[in-house]
Amino acid sequence: MKVRIALAGNPNSGKTTLFNELTGSHQYVGNWPGVTVEKKGGNYKKNKNIEFTDLPGVYSLSPYT
Repeated sequence: MKVRIALAGNPNSGKTTLFNELTGSHQYVGNWPGVTVEKKGGNYKKNKNIEFTDLPGVYSLSPYT
């Protein structure tokens, strides 16, 4: 059974840096918000049954405008 974990949070909070460390990826990072514009997926480098998804930053998970 594959475990899927989404990295969600505020913009410019280190989600992609954590994703790169956990998966061994080399996704582009910057010190300003808006660098990640689409989701990226990768398997945990120590256990291929764990999949991480790096999401763009959001200020709220509530569905209101």
